Order: sequence, then C-alpha cells, then structure tokens
Amino acid sequence: MILVSACLAGVNCTYRGDSNLRKPIETLTADKSFMLVCPEQLGGMCTPREPVEIIGGTGASVLDGSARIKSAAGTDVTDEYIRGAEETLKIAKLCGAKCAVLKSKSPSCGKGLIYDGTFSGKIIEGNGVTAELLIRNGIEVITDEEFISRGVV
Repeated sequence: MILVSACLAGVNCTYRGDSNLRKPIETLTADKSFMLVCPEQLGGMCTPREPVEIIGGTGASVLDGSARIKSAAGTDVTDEYIRGAEETLKIAKLCGAKCAVLKSKSPSCGKGLIYDGTFSGKIIEGNGVTAELLIRNGIEVITDEEFISRGVV
C-alpha cells in the first residue's frame, strides 16, 4: 500500500480550494494499492484555508516543540498540523503503507525542501510535519517531483 497526497490525484483540498493534480499520479491512483490522504483536512483544517509556513524551523522542529506553523496574519495552526500528521501515520499503519508520495515543499507533506517561514517564496532544507513523522516511523517518503522525474515507487 502506498499513501498519496490527495491533492496530487485531483482532490480539491489545497489551501486555495483546488488541487495540485499530477496526471501520472492520478493515473496510478486508480490502482487499489493506493490510499489518498490530506493531512491538513485530517487535522481539522477547512478547505480553502489561509496559506501557512513553518516559523522558526522545519517539521522536525515542530514535532520537537521548537517551531510553530502560522499564517502570514499570525494564525497558529500547529496543533492541527500535528494532529493531521498523527492521523496520517495511523492510516499508514492500518493499511500497511511502506511508502508515501507527498506534495513537495508543503509545510505538511514536503520532503527535503520546504518554504522558510517568511512567505517570500524562499526554500530551505527540511521536511514538513507529516513527512517528518512518517520518516521517523520507517515509511519512505517520495515527493511528487521525485516520482514524476524518476518514475519511482
């Protein structure tokens, strides 16, 4: 079983209320061995919602309690993002997922690179909260960009 960010398969669950449809991923998710997840919605966030970034660190810092997730206006949604990551991990364990294809650069799903918390478009090294929690629990995380460029899974 492979977890897939629902937005990548065309589900309108991004902060803007649309999707991040990636046709190669949508095609693959027709297979029953894929489970769609949206950590933000699983954490109780509505769609659409304010864009947010990790302030003061990465997903690892959020999980360790030293960084927060906030909107540019200052709305703190750290608890919702942690809850969404935990619920995603529960789903992964329940369905026996060994791998997840997640949306790149997201404060939840990003792996390797995320936005820096300044809302300026600057990218830093690090993982989003859900990606970090999955990795800490032995689940391989692949971004949509890696999936498409390398055809991995």
